[in-house]
Amino acid sequence: MKTNKLVLALLNMAMLLGTLPAVAAEYRTPLIPVSRDFTLPNGLRVVFSEDHAVPVVAVAIVYDVGARNEQKGKSGFAHLFEHMMFEGSENVAKNQFMGIVEAAGGMTNASTHADFTNYFEKVPSNQLETCLWLESDRMRSLAVTEKNFKNQLETVKEEKRMRIDNQPYSPGALRFDEILFDNWTNAHPAIGSFEDLEASSVADVRRFFDTYYIPNNAVIAIVGDIDSNKAEALVRKYFATIPKGPKPPKPDVAEPVQVKAKYEKIDDKLAKMPAILMGWKSPAAREPDSYVVSIMQRILTGGESSRLYQRMVKGDQVALDVSMGVDERRGPSAVNATIVYKPGTTSKQAQDIFWSELEKIKTTPVTEKELETARNQILRALFASGSYSSLQRCVGRAEILAENTLFYGNPNLLDEDVQRYLSVTAADIQRVAQKVFTKDGTTLMDIVPVEKAEAKQKAQAGNQI
Repeated sequence: MKTNKLVLALLNMAMLLGTLPAVAAEYRTPLIPVSRDFTLPNGLRVVFSEDHAVPVVAVAIVYDVGARNEQKGKSGFAHLFEHMMFEGSENVAKNQFMGIVEAAGGMTNASTHADFTNYFEKVPSNQLETCLWLESDRMRSLAVTEKNFKNQLETVKEEKRMRIDNQPYSPGALRFDEILFDNWTNAHPAIGSFEDLEASSVADVRRFFDTYYIPNNAVIAIVGDIDSNKAEALVRKYFATIPKGPKPPKPDVAEPVQVKAKYEKIDDKLAKMPAILMGWKSPAAREPDSYVVSIMQRILTGGESSRLYQRMVKGDQVALDVSMGVDERRGPSAVNATIVYKPGTTSKQAQDIFWSELEKIKTTPVTEKELETARNQILRALFASGSYSSLQRCVGRAEILAENTLFYGNPNLLDEDVQRYLSVTAADIQRVAQKVFTKDGTTLMDIVPVEKAEAKQKAQAGNQI
């Protein structure tokens, strides 16, 4: 394996600063060596990466189905199936999936996104066959019944109540994408509409499963302490006889260029402080400018030394917090900002200060030190053990392999991605900032705290006394 001199130099620098573990000094390309890559006759793509450092294995399976694959009037199905997949299958009883994995000394989880759904297990390496049996059984014969459907609909409702309805700023954030994106395919939330789900039949749910949960619409990545020959034999044993399905329809994710600013105001009964959400459409994942957006976001709000934190929280002291994030998708993506500002400051004042910093990054080159810090943050996300996508985690490596293979047909893209991040220049930052951060392309939401009626009445009564 060859040494990447640029990355190695940056890693050594980062370690001197105390931002990366010493293990990163051994960086070689490829970062995730692929030991086997094959496709079954039914279209299931399978990728292995052998690593015998510890007796652990991760299995990640990614299906090419997310919120963007839903139809109007049938939203929420992708997220519903993240739950349904744990409700039992032909040989696995209801709610036994997690129990079997945990009894084997492992863990399992899943998540739904705008453009994919992923499932994973991490177990002792001698339990690989258990995971493959479980995953193949639910791919082949998930129990899509009226009872399971209604049960999981109630579970999804409770999840929304806990994670969105009862959290400050969350209802506004959920609504925000519906304003920012013009194409319903991109705009509607992954959690979907309960009205849509309640109006659907179990036949609708079964049709969705049969369309998307098929071997030729998925990729499996297996990373860890495996023998590739034995692992391939097990994959063929459990998955080769699952029938191939018709190729699912591709969604139309085309998004018009925004030519006029958008605005909405949201009253929030749970928020204690006012907030501003701002967003702009941005390049799709792996487009050349998407790497620039990620570096730029870190320069602006990547920690307490970042420009916006130093200006709005430390300097002018108008905000309690300011952050930015990139909602990166295969289709049109978004870069979003959240400003929680202090009483005594108006929304316009906070916006003006925010925009003044955006104008600076458009007109004046960022410093090499800022670029270096942002690069180190990218590397830390890859190498630090606490990061979700850390390459020290076999699950992180498996998910990266599976997603790159499913999305782009090539598991070996991580090294190229790292190079692209590290190659971003100050000129690139200026150019992309000028293109993305336009006033006409801005979506803005004011979130205004609304005092509950009973609290307001008590306060008024107290004032009268």
